[in-house]
Amino acid sequence: MSFKGLNRKMLLMPALLALLVLTACGAKSSGSIVEGKVNVITTFYPIYEFTSEIGGDDINVINLLPVGVEPHDWTPRSQDIINTSKAQLFLYNGAGLEGWVPNFLKSLDSGSEVKAVAVSEGVDYIMTDEDDGHNHGGEAHAEDEHAGEEHADGEHADGEHADEAHADEEHADEAHADEEHADEAAGDSLHTDPHTWVSPKSALIMAENIKESLVAADPEHQAGYEERYSKLAERLQALDSKFETELAKLPNKEIVVSHQAFAYLARDYGLSQHAIMGLSPDAEPRGQDLVNLAALVKEEGIKYIFFEELVSDKLAKTLAAEAGVETMVLNPVEGLTEAQEKNGDNYFTLMEKNLQNLIKALQ
Repeated sequence: MSFKGLNRKMLLMPALLALLVLTACGAKSSGSIVEGKVNVITTFYPIYEFTSEIGGDDINVINLLPVGVEPHDWTPRSQDIINTSKAQLFLYNGAGLEGWVPNFLKSLDSGSEVKAVAVSEGVDYIMTDEDDGHNHGGEAHAEDEHAGEEHADGEHADGEHADEAHADEEHADEAHADEEHADEAAGDSLHTDPHTWVSPKSALIMAENIKESLVAADPEHQAGYEERYSKLAERLQALDSKFETELAKLPNKEIVVSHQAFAYLARDYGLSQHAIMGLSPDAEPRGQDLVNLAALVKEEGIKYIFFEELVSDKLAKTLAAEAGVETMVLNPVEGLTEAQEKNGDNYFTLMEKNLQNLIKALQ
């Protein structure tokens, strides 16, 4: 296919983009509130895994995002509001990943005492002029506006109940702090890259934030939280050291990925990321962008185009075919596929596979 042919192919982009993301239609989060335990709600897989490891048997963890669902465009359901209203902790990534959080917190039950924590706080955020195509901070979701109508006890939570001020005071600063601080510091043209967990260095900071949140919510079990956190931190530090050592040996540093999810990994381990799509895997690329990427692949002698399992690989394969190279998985660890869950995969096994694939691609 010629570059001109590739440009013509981009006229079909709207239909192709419709297939990019595996939708969450009908998918529900699992788990229910357990009386007598510290109940923790997490928004997506990496936070769920770290929280489960640190919390152990002392907590009950409910992860909102179902298996096999990509998190960027997922939004919560009424049962998620009910469960979170009854929980002690609500742990989310922040940095703009979960744009539904501010409205979600305002929709919680009037008596909720849940503490919301953005676990990426303290990470050295990466700013980019690449827009992900979503209004993360200000868009109200229809389900948020009427979710209280489906509460099990029949209470109406329309966002106007008497303690909305309580929700604002307790949650709004935490929900907006990362995004507003970043925007004020860098200007309206820049956006925060939310994919902090993809680097073990940032994951260490997130794990410590989770531990501190659990200790604050349940000081009685502090010793257990500290002990299990130490074991998790040792594993993350070992993973970090392995990435540093192995990637430093490689002669090539350029990677081409399906969506812009690897900036923290690239920054922390000396790689350069080139993305087909933006911060969100359904952010539309321009035809000229693919043409330029195909030229870069050929000029730099890049051997593989990376794709990920929770979104379509069609554009990655299109680019690979044009450039005469192969495709390979590089997993942003945003969630598990059903097969990965059955196989017992986790953050560490997936990151180890990522490292092995990077070593193969950058030889």
